[in-house]
Amino acid sequence: MKNLIVAAIVGAALAGCALGPPPQPGEPMAAVEARLGHPSARYAAGGETIHEYGAGAFGQFTYMARYGADGRLLSYEQVLTDEKFATIKLGVDDKRTILHTLGQPAETMYLSRRDLEVWSYRYKQSGVWDAMMHVHFSRDGKVREMMAGPDPMRDHREGFF
Repeated sequence: MKNLIVAAIVGAALAGCALGPPPQPGEPMAAVEARLGHPSARYAAGGETIHEYGAGAFGQFTYMARYGADGRLLSYEQVLTDEKFATIKLGVDDKRTILHTLGQPAETMYLSRRDLEVWSYRYKQSGVWDAMMHVHFSRDGKVREMMAGPDPMRDHREGFF
């Protein structure tokens, strides 16, 4: 029952983002916010401003709206995809660039034996399977490895007899 309630809330929240056509490059920030509402997070990256529209800890979609210095939309995209994960560079990207690329993680944990912090993102692997991408950071904040696996919250496999 709890999962149904959470799914209904997340679905309702995402429905607000899905109304009408997506924002188009060139639209002013105020017009995008009027349509999509307040972002779940805001970041400054060089001369750009990035607004994150995340579905929260249970969602599989996060949209990033990137604005130029003039406050006009440069791009709007769903970032929890195989293609976007493939752009992450091991040993180069760090926590800041991951936040700017993927947004807030659904879960975090620390692997003490390996001294790694892990940020996990729910998504649809290959656009179909419920999965989690785990991004591992070393103590210096750099991405050291990435690993995809089934989302345990949505994995409904039955036991074997």
